[in-house]
Amino acid sequence: MLLAILFFVTAALYSSVGFGGGSTYLALLLIWEVPYFIFPVIALSCNIIVVSGNCFNYIRAGNINFKFLFPYLLGSIPLAYIGGSLSIEKELFEILLFLVLSIAGILLLTNFKSYNDREKRYRKIPTLISILIGGILGFTSGTAGIGGGVFLSPILFLLRAGKPKHIVTAASLFILINSLSGITGQLTKSAVLSELENYWLLFLVVFLGGQIGNFLNLKIFPTQMLALVTSVLVLFVAIRMGFKIY
Repeated sequence: MLLAILFFVTAALYSSVGFGGGSTYLALLLIWEVPYFIFPVIALSCNIIVVSGNCFNYIRAGNINFKFLFPYLLGSIPLAYIGGSLSIEKELFEILLFLVLSIAGILLLTNFKSYNDREKRYRKIPTLISILIGGILGFTSGTAGIGGGVFLSPILFLLRAGKPKHIVTAASLFILINSLSGITGQLTKSAVLSELENYWLLFLVVFLGGQIGNFLNLKIFPTQMLALVTSVLVLFVAIRMGFKIY
């Protein structure tokens, strides 16, 4: 039950800034010592559930700019599948996840102010650079079992690549499509579908948390504040992972 509550809180906070929460789900599953072979699929499934609601709401609000997103997807989709199909040792996976959480938390913490809409000038990122960024993030995402938006969003803000609403929407769609590609790769490694039914409560609470987080973003709290809270959560989990490893 405590794990379900933490998944709910994670989904609510991450979805409030357009993310799925995959990296933190993975860390929580590691801390709770869930069988190693199953938790990338659990995390990716939770990602899909959470960001599906985000994508629906953002697209309905008219925030989608597919031309802006397409080069990143072009690089990420095949490499997310390849990364997801690779088998890595648990110890290496823990180190990779610790690095993912630490870098993501720092990027979010140093860029949370970018979630306001005060920037007036934006840069056109060359298509090849966008494809390269997407490919690197896709491979990392597939290998670690995350969606990659927690990296894409801060990178796009650092590059001043577009308006906040377009970046947040792009990150949500990036997570959704990468998670689908990554989970396809993960399922090539072993038959894990029969195990997923044992974690139905986690899927239910992240769906509820995702809807609440999206409501908080659209109706109550400014995205900038929610991004700051989320960065603190990510760094806290990274520190907890560091203690577990070392």
